[in-house]
Amino acid sequence: MYRETQIINDAATLPSAEGELVINVGPQHPATHGVLHLVITLQGETIQKVEPHLGYIHRSIEKMCESLSYRQFIYVTSRMDYLSAHINNHGCVLCVEKGLQLEIPPRAQVIRVLMDELTRIASHELWWGAMAMDLGAFTPFFYAFRERETINDIMEETCGTRLTMNYMVPGGVMYDLHPNFQKRVKDFIQLFNNKIDEYDDLVTGNIIFQNRTKGVGVLSKEDAISFGCTGPVGRASGVHCDIRKLYPYEVYDNLSFDEIVETAGDSYARYLVRIKELRQSIRIIEQLIDNIPEGDFQAKTKAVLKLPRGEFYSRVETARGELGVFIVSEGATTPYRIKFRSPGFSNLSALDHMSRGSKIGDLMAIMGTLDLVIPDIDR
Repeated sequence: MYRETQIINDAATLPSAEGELVINVGPQHPATHGVLHLVITLQGETIQKVEPHLGYIHRSIEKMCESLSYRQFIYVTSRMDYLSAHINNHGCVLCVEKGLQLEIPPRAQVIRVLMDELTRIASHELWWGAMAMDLGAFTPFFYAFRERETINDIMEETCGTRLTMNYMVPGGVMYDLHPNFQKRVKDFIQLFNNKIDEYDDLVTGNIIFQNRTKGVGVLSKEDAISFGCTGPVGRASGVHCDIRKLYPYEVYDNLSFDEIVETAGDSYARYLVRIKELRQSIRIIEQLIDNIPEGDFQAKTKAVLKLPRGEFYSRVETARGELGVFIVSEGATTPYRIKFRSPGFSNLSALDHMSRGSKIGDLMAIMGTLDLVIPDIDR
């Protein structure tokens, strides 16, 4: 509490040029979607500088992981980007499996990818509803959660929970699919294909929404690369950075889907990338849902896992971009060092550059299209 008060007091007394105003947005503010504190320098309504202050939800996750076994630490990462919890766990098990040189059953690989893409759709759904609400449109929030609940119900039936699934294990998945899984996913696909058209009618083609996002928060391809932006933020600036295409894992190299890339680099382009990715995720699910191999859903592993001495790295494409998992092992039952490369941290670093010269009202559109999840940034 003292630190928060001190920062706010400091911001209020910062020396500024004539006519400049320094304001605080957050750390508790609906537009920050979490405990993010922005110190914003304004000249009238024009943004001169945006300075993010982190630390309000820091839990030292990387150090916590170093005291946990190779089975346990996986699930701590569910609490980072909790909207991509399943994919976070996927990145961790891939790194452990690389160290153990485990061969994963084909059935488990397909199940993992199906769950990943359902998670991506659910995450983009929440983003779409919340982003529209940030700009003053409340109805899309209800539309988005209507379909998102269907995915959560499917997840709950197989995984036992709706948000932080904890479904991945080294060697495969914790349980086999529920008997209703295929039917419910097919029903969802049939329903959802029409709903994306509704989203386009409601928001994408809306002239007010377009005026609020086109030409706002422009990030060039060169700057996106310089800041290390990945995921929809990077691809909206013309950067080919989809890990599923560049470094395929599981069965992604056997699937037909497009990497969505836009070149405008503005808030509208970042919006379009995510909307189009919804269709690609459905396309991936359609290719797999009737072709789930028979067999084991989990490879046989020892009760206590020990990675050989060495360094191991894996990467996956979460709903927000590249998640990298780096493990240093000394041959013990716990990792010597764990480091996560989270997409949100790099994407947030570009906020100041994207916002300068924009109006304070545009900041909501820019932040909304960054799709920030604060625990992913502030680990």
